[in-house]
Amino acid sequence: MKPYLVFTCIAAIVTVFGCRSKQPDLPLIGTWELISATTTVNDSTFSTFDSAHKMIKIINPTHFAFLNHTTNREKDSSATAFTAGGGTYTLADSVYTENLEYFSDKNWENHQFRFVVKIVNDTLIQTGVEKLEKLGIDHVIVEKYKRVTQ
Repeated sequence: MKPYLVFTCIAAIVTVFGCRSKQPDLPLIGTWELISATTTVNDSTFSTFDSAHKMIKIINPTHFAFLNHTTNREKDSSATAFTAGGGTYTLADSVYTENLEYFSDKNWENHQFRFVVKIVNDTLIQTGVEKLEKLGIDHVIVEKYKRVTQ
């Protein structure tokens, strides 16, 4: 094979694979169940985890979604508390940024929330600031999730 043809083939292969949209190795992908949550406001930290609720977070290569509902069985299903939200996200090293596009409370929509994430065994730990000036919200949250599926 002539050298210029070899070079052309190699250049074509590098171009094709170099231009492909790269998905980073995302150990976040999967379904996660909330197992603990704390909030810190000023110097006070308190648990916001409620064992009467169940929450999962689902993360795929481009989007996240979370669903939260009470585990109490009410005869009137409209009395059952339910929240849900989701949107796109980015992950750069350990900085996970959620772009909240959908949420049960519209006041939270179209906001960005940055977290530092780490995974220890089957536990996802997410730490960051939730700040919404118009709602008077400015606190640090730490959420821990146990992996349900990959």
